Amino acid sequence: MAAPTSVIERERKYEVPAGSGVPRLIGVAGVAAQDDPVEQILDASYYDTGTFRLAAAGITLRRRVGGHDAGWHLKLPVSADERQELQLPLGGDVHKVPGRFRRLVRAYTLGEKLVPIAHLRTDRFAHRLAAADGRTIATLTDDHVTGEAGGDAARLDEWRELELELDPDTEPESLEEFDRALAEAGASASPWSSKLRRLIGDRVPAPPRAGKKPSAGDVVVASLREHAARLRRADVGVRLDVEDSVHQMRVAARKLRSTLRTFGPVLGKEKTAGLAAELQWLGQQLAPARDVEVAEERLREQLDELPPELVFGPLRQFLTRHFAREAEEARTRAMEALTGKRYLALLRELDAVVADPPSGKKAGKRAKAGLRKPLRKAAKKLRRAEAATHGLAGEELEHALHDVRKKAKRARYAADTVKPVSGKKVRKWRRNVKAVQQTLGAHQDTVVGREVLRHLALAGHGEGQNTFTFGMLHARDAERAERLRKRFAKQWRRLG
Repeated sequence: MAAPTSVIERERKYEVPAGSGVPRLIGVAGVAAQDDPVEQILDASYYDTGTFRLAAAGITLRRRVGGHDAGWHLKLPVSADERQELQLPLGGDVHKVPGRFRRLVRAYTLGEKLVPIAHLRTDRFAHRLAAADGRTIATLTDDHVTGEAGGDAARLDEWRELELELDPDTEPESLEEFDRALAEAGASASPWSSKLRRLIGDRVPAPPRAGKKPSAGDVVVASLREHAARLRRADVGVRLDVEDSVHQMRVAARKLRSTLRTFGPVLGKEKTAGLAAELQWLGQQLAPARDVEVAEERLREQLDELPPELVFGPLRQFLTRHFAREAEEARTRAMEALTGKRYLALLRELDAVVADPPSGKKAGKRAKAGLRKPLRKAAKKLRRAEAATHGLAGEELEHALHDVRKKAKRARYAADTVKPVSGKKVRKWRRNVKAVQQTLGAHQDTVVGREVLRHLALAGHGEGQNTFTFGMLHARDAERAERLRKRFAKQWRRLG
């Protein structure tokens, strides 16, 4: 099956008083004409797991006939007003979700079967809103909806709503201008993010809300919940081969692992050790794909900075061939991990940790008191790692600085976790730790970069490639590493 098409949908929904007409929006956000309505009959069947896993994550999966975009639609939340909509044609079994979409949401369904959960019929009257030059700015629709939800107790409902959707080329800020105009015309913002949620909203598990005085356990679990959601969003991006998605997934896995290890006394160490190890495994499976991305991007930037007369031979073509092979191998490894049973087991275990109340000794303490010691412990480990670099040189120093970087990253993540209850002192310390981490990250790039250059020089020599440029870049990286070590020393003094 062909890859799905993708669009970013920017829209807001509104409720209007019974019997009211459709607001006129000429003069709003550059609208010069509001076309007469075009009627469309839309018939949609919605799919989810029996426990509404997709709806709980703000995801909509439907099969719709009628309208200009009939087909299978998968809508993924981007922000409050934006969703990414993936579309596939109607072909195939009308009662079976296309395999491409089933695989894309696997991190959410965890292998549960996708079944019909609701049916909506919409009598839509669409008004195109156009600029003076005829360009479409937005579409205002007057939707008359009949919905039926299945389950143990069937539900029928009818309602009317307005929907304002921007054209993809219209500036997102225009939504605010339309919003004000519609409010003045008597429309009010809908409390529902979608028609489906209006129909089944009370059946979807509500996300927990933090209290005014959260415990240490509340703060840590909220952090885990946030990063687990980011891991799943990045999972979809990796499956779609979206740029930077591997990086985002690695970051989410790393933050989850760091939180589990740093705040083990809050969560209960028996809950965290195994899951932290599995998250480390996941990071290792994703690492080659990310490493190839970084190495190629960095090397091409270095070549672009050189005078043309110092770039000998068809180096860029050589790099394209070399990194294409490595990228394909790395992506295969990543996808094998994401399609395997071990990854599903990891996600189930993560959900269990988030769902169960923390059982550690400090879980029930007030947040500041219960989280103070783990944060101090992370800071202490960072100081010890820096002290271990004294008197070292060469590769030993490089390895030691890399360890400082990892400890700085963990300390920074710990500070991020306690941010909801931290004061100015912790926030300032966190900024200084981040500066140290970034400098040492750039330093590690030079360490890895020199090894990549050495490997490329050997491979290029074997193919008859002139490798002078690789050697020169290697020397430049060594010089840059020295400058970064000096910068780190100054930043460390500020960190205190």
